[in-house]
Amino acid sequence: MMFKRSVFSVVQQRLAHFDCVAVLGPRQVGKTTLAREIAAERGDGARYLDLESAADRRQLDDPDAYFAAYADKLIVLDEIQRAPEIFTVLRVHIDARRRLGTRGGKFLILGSASIQLLRQSSESLAGRITFVEMPPLQPSEVQINAGTVAALDTLWLRGGFPQSYSRSDPKMSMQWRSDFIQTYLERDIPQFGVQVASEQLSQFWRMLANDQGELFNAQRYAKSMGISGHTIARYLDLFEKLLLVRRLSPWAVNTGKRLIKSPRPYVRDSGILHALLSLRTLEELRGHSIIGKSWEGFVIEALINAAGPEVRSYFYRTSAGAEVDLVLEFSPNRRWAIEIKLSSAPTVDRGFHLAADDLDASRRILVHRGDGVFPMRGDIEAMPLLNALAAVAASAH
Repeated sequence: MMFKRSVFSVVQQRLAHFDCVAVLGPRQVGKTTLAREIAAERGDGARYLDLESAADRRQLDDPDAYFAAYADKLIVLDEIQRAPEIFTVLRVHIDARRRLGTRGGKFLILGSASIQLLRQSSESLAGRITFVEMPPLQPSEVQINAGTVAALDTLWLRGGFPQSYSRSDPKMSMQWRSDFIQTYLERDIPQFGVQVASEQLSQFWRMLANDQGELFNAQRYAKSMGISGHTIARYLDLFEKLLLVRRLSPWAVNTGKRLIKSPRPYVRDSGILHALLSLRTLEELRGHSIIGKSWEGFVIEALINAAGPEVRSYFYRTSAGAEVDLVLEFSPNRRWAIEIKLSSAPTVDRGFHLAADDLDASRRILVHRGDGVFPMRGDIEAMPLLNALAAVAASAH
């Protein structure tokens, strides 16, 4: 099953204006398919190399000579973190291609995480590279129409990795995600130079899943796992850089309120979350205490991706009980307060109204699982997820 990825046009646009474009995303998210489509459009004007392939790596035995030989072409380098030494060579050839003007080619590089990629590029490619993050499939990419709760539920249950979402057999979708988790722990993470027992990382990842969207307490994790709080913080940083966990930070401005300062981690893909918790069906999900936080995380991830990288995202909570699930800050003086409810007949408590007032929110939205758009007390607009996504995208772009 092929999907029209919205990031495709973003990458094409960036290639028209930048010498080097880096597409970041976890493994199996669709980066290679995207890059091959872009290369295929250019025909003989592009060269594609997979740096996990021994044969392709041999072609880069002398990267300086290779880049010079194809100076007028788009060169696609997949899994660039496998050859970080290439970054210093890239800098020289990007500058040389700039001097060629319109005759100069471009570089499209793909990375499965930001760990080494960001470190290396910040050292040698500053001002020469632009980054595009490729998330799993989003609601707008799988032809979910307004009112089709069942179709949205499939994406929510299975998550957005194409090989998980598109399986005709639900059991095979779950098997794919279980294998994905095991492969990441046993093969992929060690390739990034992380020397930690896979069993320990597995325990931490599953604990994060059980605590989806809760305030992070490193010392509680440390006590449970028998390791230091510093090590726990390092594990969270690792999963965030692998683009598998989102650390949602609290909105913190001097308002005179006692604000909660701990972050809220979310397993970014809902399908991976459910696999970590062994939740195979919607019935099992409905019977689990995680269901509310699972829906919350699914909605938050979709809204953040719809908003784009220029919009800052936070949550808001005070010790007095004022709380907003998601704050989208489009500019320093324009913030939206968003509440997320699993119910199709939602209610809003006083804490949301207080928090929205604290934030001086220009728009107050409640995202629910029903199919109606209607006003609520306190200038709140209640709407389904697809309507909220359209509103956020329109305001951000």
